[in-house]
Amino acid sequence: MLDSFIGKWLGTKGGSERANYQTFLSDFMAALDLPHDLPPAEKGVLGDYQFDGPVDRGSAAGNKGFIDFYRKGRFVLEAKQSLIPKDKRDHPELFDVAEAAPVAPSGAKYDNLMRGALNQARNYAVNLPADHPWPPFLIVCDVGRAFEVYFDWSGNGRGYAFFPDKQSYRIELPALHDPDVQAMFRAIWSDPASIDPRARAADVTRDVARKLAWISKNLEEQNRFKARAAETVGLQSQIIEETSLFIMRLIFCMFAEDVGLLPNGKFVEFLNSCKLEDRNDAAKLIDNEKLARGLNDLWLKMGSATEHDRWTWTLQETVRYFNGGLFEKAQTYTLIRNDLDGLVEAAKADWRRVEPAIFGTLLEQALTATERAKLGAHYTPRPYVERLVQATIMDVLEGEWTEAQSIIETAKAKDDNKRALATAMAFHKRLKALRILDPACGTGNFLYVAMELL
Repeated sequence: MLDSFIGKWLGTKGGSERANYQTFLSDFMAALDLPHDLPPAEKGVLGDYQFDGPVDRGSAAGNKGFIDFYRKGRFVLEAKQSLIPKDKRDHPELFDVAEAAPVAPSGAKYDNLMRGALNQARNYAVNLPADHPWPPFLIVCDVGRAFEVYFDWSGNGRGYAFFPDKQSYRIELPALHDPDVQAMFRAIWSDPASIDPRARAADVTRDVARKLAWISKNLEEQNRFKARAAETVGLQSQIIEETSLFIMRLIFCMFAEDVGLLPNGKFVEFLNSCKLEDRNDAAKLIDNEKLARGLNDLWLKMGSATEHDRWTWTLQETVRYFNGGLFEKAQTYTLIRNDLDGLVEAAKADWRRVEPAIFGTLLEQALTATERAKLGAHYTPRPYVERLVQATIMDVLEGEWTEAQSIIETAKAKDDNKRALATAMAFHKRLKALRILDPACGTGNFLYVAMELL
């Protein structure tokens, strides 16, 4: 059925979304076995699941608008069907100059068309009736060509951005053969919470943090003798810092491996190679000499600015140079087998889903309440961070960008490309000149989130 759907719609002649989108979406839902038995619509009232759902102030002019397709608590969908006007067919790579549309739509004009549809979907979401919650997803549909998916990362309708990320938010029709893509759409239609990346990232982060916090506590016990002679906050801080830097170097390697900054799988492979299997002798369950030498060699090479001195026997490859000071030292610690097992399990996690807040999570789980109070060691969970950053930074900038976009579109309509470009460049200059200060930086969550949202 999916093949029939794609064969029927892929590359159909564009420009008639009003005539085609309901049939296209009905066929799409049937092909993916999505709930498509829509209840009867009540005139003038936004229903829970319907085409052309009325929304007061939903139009760009502030009048009543109509959501192309809507499901309460799930999504707002705005449909387009790309077609370049006959008098502007000087960009054949962007639109369907011939009878058939390109398989992979792309280009600035196409992006602009889809962005306009996204802004319309955002406007509908903002103006939903009070008894309708913020939809977690916005979908822009180019009939016969592609879907674009956006998620409300802020959880309050003010932070819609690419889903799952900027590289794969646009899903062309042939990609519907992918079982993961099909599962994503089924979840959006029926159970959005099941694919909420914030919850999944939080779960992974907590699980990894528990493992690493336990190891951190064990390492602190190794150094506890340093504090027995003088139990001072300064000495406690030093102990925590030394072990934390060791853990953070390990964390960085786990993350770097999963995002392609270190050779894929090689760091986990090295950790596993340090396991021994002599169950009759606890000292022979782990090769601490190999582990220490391997980590020391790897970290020194990662901290070397000399290009010809970065081949490491630990990974059997040349590694990149990582500045910033994290690898200026390469201190290691003796581990027990349970600690090494915990590191291996942590390294196997998908670190692309682990929030940077793990540093705060790790710190809080590794310290007792008394120790946290002494050190002032507290971190703010990401949802709170996002709300504050949104209110103090993004609300201001998004208003300025909306105004700039209006000027740009007006200028383009008058063929005043010089003014349009100057307006865009002025806003870009404004962004580049921004400086964000967090005097009580702690684990850096405010700065990280601000950077990400910017």
